[in-house]
Amino acid sequence: MSLTKFSFILIIAALALAMVGCYDEPRRAELTVPAEKRIYLKSAALKELSIEAVYNKGLIYDDSSWTNLSSRAAFEEFKSSKVKSIDYLNLDYNFLTNVDVVAEFSSLKWLRLNDNRLNDLPKNLNVLSNLKSIYLKANKFTSVPEVLKDMRSLVMIDLSYNSGITEVPEWLAKMQGLEDLSFSGTSITSLPEDISAWKSLRILQLGDLKMTTVEMKRIREALPETTVVY
Repeated sequence: MSLTKFSFILIIAALALAMVGCYDEPRRAELTVPAEKRIYLKSAALKELSIEAVYNKGLIYDDSSWTNLSSRAAFEEFKSSKVKSIDYLNLDYNFLTNVDVVAEFSSLKWLRLNDNRLNDLPKNLNVLSNLKSIYLKANKFTSVPEVLKDMRSLVMIDLSYNSGITEVPEWLAKMQGLEDLSFSGTSITSLPEDISAWKSLRILQLGDLKMTTVEMKRIREALPETTVVY
């Protein structure tokens, strides 16, 4: 097979994945979250988030194709019941500075907020007692949002490329059950002295950080069962 033909096949495959909406979806979410419980609002040019905006612009899987959420049910029906049954909400690549409405999606397990303009999270986000994964990459956080402290259901937190973050708080180092953490591209230079609570951690991403070789060695020795990526 020629290189040109092979490249063409790769392009077609990539386009096919994009069309079904899985190109940015973690494999575990794709396997565990029913399609009708996933709402996509990626790159929807949202500056403000409301239930009405989710209803009018959200895409959801319907009969082997992606359709506008508003074609699935009346707004009042969505607001009173459907909003409480959604497991996966993708709000990547928007212009959001406030996501208070997200707390109304009480069944959420996956929340994607990458590439927005957030510098804090709603104080009541901890009502999402089922939330497993939260993606906060490339926002404007200057510290790890403290509301995460009370969200013991979390197994995955991505805070990468929030350059204003300079440290990992002690309370985060004491959170048990975490499996995947990313601080790549932040301004963190060291981790708390005691990270033994992270014994369940499968992967720790610390790329593009100004850490000393001594600190990197200490982290690897403290987490021998964890894949640490520098």
